[in-house]
Amino acid sequence: MVWLKFFFCLVVILFAGTKLARYADVISEKTGLGRTWIGLTLLAIITTMPELATGVSAVALVNLPNLALGNFLGSCIFNLTIIAVLDMLYRPTPLLSGVGTKHLLPAGLGILLISLAAGNILAGESFSGFALGRVGIPTIIIFISYLLIIRRILFYERQYQPQSEQTASSQYEELDHKTVYLWFTLAALAIIGAGIWLAFIGNEITATYSWSDGFVGSLFLAIATSMPELVVSIAAVRLGAVDMAIAGILGANMLNMANLFIIDLFYGRGPILSSVESDHLITAAVAIAMTLVIIGGIMFRQKQKTFRFISWYAVVLIGLYLLSFYAMFSRGAASG
Repeated sequence: MVWLKFFFCLVVILFAGTKLARYADVISEKTGLGRTWIGLTLLAIITTMPELATGVSAVALVNLPNLALGNFLGSCIFNLTIIAVLDMLYRPTPLLSGVGTKHLLPAGLGILLISLAAGNILAGESFSGFALGRVGIPTIIIFISYLLIIRRILFYERQYQPQSEQTASSQYEELDHKTVYLWFTLAALAIIGAGIWLAFIGNEITATYSWSDGFVGSLFLAIATSMPELVVSIAAVRLGAVDMAIAGILGANMLNMANLFIIDLFYGRGPILSSVESDHLITAAVAIAMTLVIIGGIMFRQKQKTFRFISWYAVVLIGLYLLSFYAMFSRGAASG
């Protein structure tokens, strides 16, 4: 029964994520904003709602901080694996060869934010007193860093976005603004509701199979709550908006780390990063390594795919994800 509920949540998120992809593109057209900007902000915010809702529910309602952090970090590595999937679906050239170097900045910021979180986890209880009230200083620093850098990125994108993106097409001329925003809001609410329910399902899976909550969060919940990123990214690539897809993924990873501050506010039992298991360092290290691979794929632009239908970085990304999957499964099953 628990798996039936789990897959029902997946269906809801998949359906709502498909709608988000379409109406995000409509909003991009009607507002005149570039697709990259829409991906980095609007899509990132909405597609990370399941992670945020699940994280808040995990710490505030079922008191499982490891489940919350595992969901965030596990979602980061699954999001980066989506780029490998997109590369296989994108036929003309290697996917990352066709995107702008502007994505290097959010990728680098993602590494910085993950490193800050990992450093606090490694320090453990020695940082427990490094707090402002009941919120850890490191999560505050992560959140402020995100706001400052994202502001800079958006200013640059607004000022220098290509003329082709500034000139809106009339593809969605028949849709009025009220209809677009209504359906976009409904899709977002469906994703948030499914995300809240997933927190309770994750707790049930943990109890049923005696797996660690960090393992369940890093794998099952991370995959489920990242379904919007997967669906939206595939839809964006099919629309020819590759930059929007990459921006949405990198933006979602940055926001996952920034949302640790919100989770810390709801936890209320001390700094959350000082209260979780060190197993999360595995996921954090893999997320950093995968992001470095993405940076390499953007910088070293190949004209052809290495293995006919897949590029070298896609193979490495899949390998790293499978390696982390095995490591987390071994540790999670052993702790059961």
